This record gives sequence, structure tokens and C-alpha cells, in this order.
Amino acid sequence: MFFGKGAKVSYFRSRESAFLPYFRSDSSFVYCHNIQGLLEELGIPIYNSIEWRMFIDSSKRILKCVLLYNSNLYGAVPIAHSVSLREEYGNIKRVIELLQYHKHNWIICVDLKMLCFLFGQQHGYTKYPCYLCMWDSRARDQHWVERNWPPRSDLKPGDPNILHETLVDREKIIFPHLHIKLGLMRQFFKALTTESNCFNYLVWAFLGLSIQKIKAGLFDGPQIRQLNKNERFSGSISELEENAWLSYKNLVKGFLGNARAENYIEIVLKLLESYRELGCNMSIKMQFLHNHFANSPENLAAVSDKQGERFHQDLKVMEERYQGRWDLQMLADYCWSIKRECPQLEHARKSYKRKFLP
Repeated sequence: MFFGKGAKVSYFRSRESAFLPYFRSDSSFVYCHNIQGLLEELGIPIYNSIEWRMFIDSSKRILKCVLLYNSNLYGAVPIAHSVSLREEYGNIKRVIELLQYHKHNWIICVDLKMLCFLFGQQHGYTKYPCYLCMWDSRARDQHWVERNWPPRSDLKPGDPNILHETLVDREKIIFPHLHIKLGLMRQFFKALTTESNCFNYLVWAFLGLSIQKIKAGLFDGPQIRQLNKNERFSGSISELEENAWLSYKNLVKGFLGNARAENYIEIVLKLLESYRELGCNMSIKMQFLHNHFANSPENLAAVSDKQGERFHQDLKVMEERYQGRWDLQMLADYCWSIKRECPQLEHARKSYKRKFLP
């Protein structure tokens, strides 16, 4: 049998077949039922749940759950995916049960909205949003003064702002340092007046953003990094604004980064004082720094939620490739891709692509 010139031949690709036995599907919810076996298949022979953390988040239409290595040595390992489940208490409880969380007891790093579901709290702008103390979000006259709020001894249904039973232990929660940084930036920009030189410079520098978004502080990570390197922005701010801005940069480097400075307590207190003088409001994220920053681990960057947020972008390529067929094969194929990128492992088929040597 002969084929004409230009004929294309394709074959069924089954590279993900080795990972399929570790995943199951339950009503459009795909999850891993054998975590240890999946990690061994990925080339991680020794599994210790203490060395891993779980990240749960959702985009506009997809709920994802991923395992992250604490020192960020390994890539993100997807363990759950759904296009039908939304961020609701009943759905999150189902995820925790199917993944057998209480068998592993990973530490958890998620955003504050997900914390409300994990602790059965009423979400939104409530009076007692903190899961550690009875911080009153509406007592603004005491926010910058009071530090010893009554602690929450337990989280039981019927307590203030508690609707359901808790799903995880509070000791397993790590402060989301990425969301804390974004929250601090938002409070800084909200405190700016529209007549200030700093605000007018932001309008000129970010022509693609509306005045309402700039006033609300809706900046993403690349835009924030652009401001950190922009000397003209530093020259357009007043003395109070400059003190708050420099305190924020010192906090990111000396407390929320890879290495905690020896004077990190002084750095945190200086930031709080500069934000108070600027006229910023006390948000729930800033409240963690004001009252509970001593509970954070020494190296926040090693257990941050930044790697989990990055997983949204990494999986997006695989989701576009499967074009809506987001099932077991897609997660198994993604696991194959991260194993294929490991240079220490041997593969049956080598790449002969020309490389530039130094």
C-alpha cells in the first residue's frame, strides 16, 4: 500500500498510561487516590507528608488542588481538578474527604477566602473575620491601638462568624505571604488622594488601567515589580508616602522573602507605623502583621502560595491542548510532562536537538 506525497500519518499517544491508575473520576471531579504511588512514579522514592504542603484555589471556572514541596525543589504535582465544583463549603469538604487529607495532614497555604471554607466561617465583610482571635473589623478606633484581642479558643458552629465544623487543624495553616503583599499594596494605593503627585504619576505610567482600578490598588505582580524599579515613581511621592513605600520594600525583603532579617520585628513595626501615619485602614491581611506575625514560619518564601498561583499558568497550556476534555488523561499527561522535564531521569527516547554549549 502506497501513500501519496504529503500524506500525514498519526498514531495514538499513550504516554500518560503509567499515571492513569493513580487517578479516579467522580462526577466531573478528578482526584488522586494514591498520593505515595504517584510521587514514586514521578521519581520521588521517599514520601514524607511533612515535607509537602497542599494548595487549593479556583479560577473563574476551574477548581484545582496541588501538592507543593516545601523548599520548592520539585515541581507542582496536581492531585485534583474539577470544572463543576465551585468554592463552597460542601464542595471543599468533599475534596478533603476524597483526597484523604486526615491521613496525610499536609500543611496548607491558601488565600483567605479558602480559609473561610476550611474553618466553616462566614465569608465576606464580617465583624469577626480572623480565625485566631476576636478581632473586630468594625472597631476602627481600636485597630492601631489594641494588640491583645481575645483569642479564639475553639472554632465551633454557633460561635461568632462560625457556621460549620472545621475541616482542618488551625496549626496546619500558613499565612499566604503573596496575598499579604498584595493586600499591603492595595492599602497603600487606597490611602493616596487623587490630587497627589504620586497618584497622577500612576495614571500616566499605567495608561491601560482606569482611575478606579488605580484607586482600588488593583495591580498585578509585574506592575508592582515595575514600580519597585522605577526611580521616577520614588521621586513623585511625598515624605509620608516615601516612608510607607520604603517600609513596604524592606518588609518584602526582610520578612516575606527567602531570608528573615535579624531585626524583622523592627521592620514590621516600622511598616505598621508608617501605614498608620499615611491614613491606611486596617484590613484583615494587615491585621495578621499587627497581631499574629510571630506565628509565621522563618522562611515564608519556601512555603508560600506563589508557587501554587503559578500552577494556574502552567496547567493552562495543558487545558488548551485538551480543549475541554479535562479528565483523567489530562492530569496524567501533565504528570508525564513534569517527569519528562527532570534531567536526572533516563528516558527511552532521547532528544537530539542541537544545543549551544558554553
